[in-house]
Amino acid sequence: MKILVVSNLYPPHAIGGYEERCRQITEGLAARGHEMRVLTSHHGLPAPDVDDQGIHRQLRVHGFFGHPWLGMRDLYGLEKHNHAALRAQIAEFKPDLVHVWNLGGISKSLILTLRDIGLPTVYDISDHWIARSMRADVWLRWWNGLTQSGLATFTSKVLRLLGAKSWLRTKAPFAAWDEIQFPRIYFCSDRLKQITRESGWPVDHGAVIHCGVKTATFADRAPSDRFTKLLYVGRLHEDKDPLTAIQALGRLAANGNQDLVLDLYGRGEDDYVEMLKATATELGIADRVQFKSTDAAGMRTVYSEYDALLFTSAWEEPFALTPLEAMSAQLPVISTLLGGSAELVRDGENALQFEARDDAGLAAAIERMAADPELRRNLIDTAGQEVVERYDLEVIVSQIEDYLSATISAHGQS
Repeated sequence: MKILVVSNLYPPHAIGGYEERCRQITEGLAARGHEMRVLTSHHGLPAPDVDDQGIHRQLRVHGFFGHPWLGMRDLYGLEKHNHAALRAQIAEFKPDLVHVWNLGGISKSLILTLRDIGLPTVYDISDHWIARSMRADVWLRWWNGLTQSGLATFTSKVLRLLGAKSWLRTKAPFAAWDEIQFPRIYFCSDRLKQITRESGWPVDHGAVIHCGVKTATFADRAPSDRFTKLLYVGRLHEDKDPLTAIQALGRLAANGNQDLVLDLYGRGEDDYVEMLKATATELGIADRVQFKSTDAAGMRTVYSEYDALLFTSAWEEPFALTPLEAMSAQLPVISTLLGGSAELVRDGENALQFEARDDAGLAAAIERMAADPELRRNLIDTAGQEVVERYDLEVIVSQIEDYLSATISAHGQS
């Protein structure tokens, strides 16, 4: 297959896990002989660029990642540019299929150009950009009369009367919300699919293909009955809730458990990090709470140095990679069940579970795990087998490859 990948960001100019997943899947498909080309934004660069890896950084970002919000005249120029860039790539590359990833911050109306061109198109949804951001798109909101501006409404009517509206649509498409469809789409979790459906988008037909990790790249944790070193991995932010991990440790210390330590790997805003440190000090555990950081390569060995992962996320994670990485390293996991995590974690079978923001519940789960070495071994064995069989990156690439192939086949029959 010749596949054109469209994404708002692409490594190394990236923000988080979505872009890394896009890169891994794209490279995985290329390794299987598919001809790949990536069209993305030039975020992180002073001007558009094309590298020798087939990464065409030509799209423009509006309002996200530090880029300015534009008035409608300038926004029309940005929209026109992005649609022209997409059409040029399709004309030059002649793909069999377009694989669309995150459109947050770039023209969501590209969906309409892809519809009009009629190429097989598949949408990979690994965050909430449809559910939470589609109707916030400034260009589409303006044409749907949602700017709450009398001038906007008047201008739209004038353009329609002058016949200019149809001409503008050919350069920078717009449409009513119910015209925006996703005939071929898959989500990284059933929960994310449900959230998108509840937001009013017709995605009942969508498939679910979970996220995956390169399981073999994580150093195995040596078998041990030790249970003193707890690990948190993630952004230091309220929605990830490292505060509950610190509070749980403080609760355990107050109950007489002075052996446990907690290391937090991640970065965050200075004010929030200082609040976390102050909380540890107030609880009398500052000497047993350490703040650390490393890169993705370093994390492949970090997991093996600890005795349990505390995954405290308090928001609807689409499908978190951190528990999968820990499981790959034979590290037992204690996790909340919000978002896609409920599709991974089975309490007492492959991990332990607690309610989000419940430090007493987390402390109880830590005590349960600490007191039962056999439970820990069983969790490690079950989770380790499942992550290889179900969530290894090669397994996920195969599922995506099959979905893309089926999309082309179905398109040819229609």
